[in-house]
Amino acid sequence: MTLTVERGAALLAQVRVAVSQVVVGQDDAVNDALVAFLARGHLLIEGVPGTGKTLLVRALAQALGLRFARVQFTPDLMPSDVTGVSLLRDAARGFEFQPGPIFTDVLLGDEINRAPAKTQAALLEAMGERQVTTDGTTRPLDSLFTVFATQNPIEHEGTYPLPEAQLDRFLLKTIVGYPVEEAELAILTAHEAGFDAEGLATSGLKALLDRETALALRALGDQVRVAPEVRAYIAAITRATREETSLSIGASPRASVALLRTARAAAILAGRDYVTPDDVKERVAPALRHRITLAPELEVEGRSADDVLAAILLRITAPK
Repeated sequence: MTLTVERGAALLAQVRVAVSQVVVGQDDAVNDALVAFLARGHLLIEGVPGTGKTLLVRALAQALGLRFARVQFTPDLMPSDVTGVSLLRDAARGFEFQPGPIFTDVLLGDEINRAPAKTQAALLEAMGERQVTTDGTTRPLDSLFTVFATQNPIEHEGTYPLPEAQLDRFLLKTIVGYPVEEAELAILTAHEAGFDAEGLATSGLKALLDRETALALRALGDQVRVAPEVRAYIAAITRATREETSLSIGASPRASVALLRTARAAAILAGRDYVTPDDVKERVAPALRHRITLAPELEVEGRSADDVLAAILLRITAPK
């Protein structure tokens, strides 16, 4: 199946509207989720409890018409609970592999920072290479496999910080904050009318696409052109983070590639087959905020990674 960029943008607009009607007041997070999916990347969703992180992933999988699985990460979760385990069911046939929840299209890793490093590491191979190795056997994952992981930024008891290597596997990190007053009133109205966040059936959300269409949408990124001056702009941004005195760790070359991929996906959402400097600017924070580390003195002052990135963007001249 082949789609034009215009047709793909129209389909994605339908998905965005449908998901936004369920996950009210979180338009930026919905856009980041679509961009991550289009760019064949994984998304880290950070926000306090009750802001709709889990609902966002469930609604997106439903609208895209994809298989969905959820893993609740806990301190006693084992790697085999995620990847699967070999069981001896019949002495004559030997061990039989029972696939874990990772063998799906959309995997929700809920509260991923509650699992120990060994279990978090079980996702590294899957996220980086879309395959899983268990008992010496490598098993491929579906080409649509995408991880959407959530974490709570304020609760640290019983949590394990994600290692840098794990963070770097996430194409984007989106922040889900509190909705504005108008959106919160809309949420209350929907619940008064019978909406139940635990059961999407009450929302009327239906599958708008299927697996074949989802694959065709992902292929659209190959049609998006990036001018040399826009590539130079991306490189200038990431290189500036390495020279920034307020950062102890700057963005890697993988971050440059991530910014390029997400800018191309943003162009598709806008119905264009070329990337503009604005596409790049809009994706800088979600693509880089988890790949840079603030100097300790800035953390004490209450500065954030987004503050530093915004200052860098002001200093670098965008191409015309």
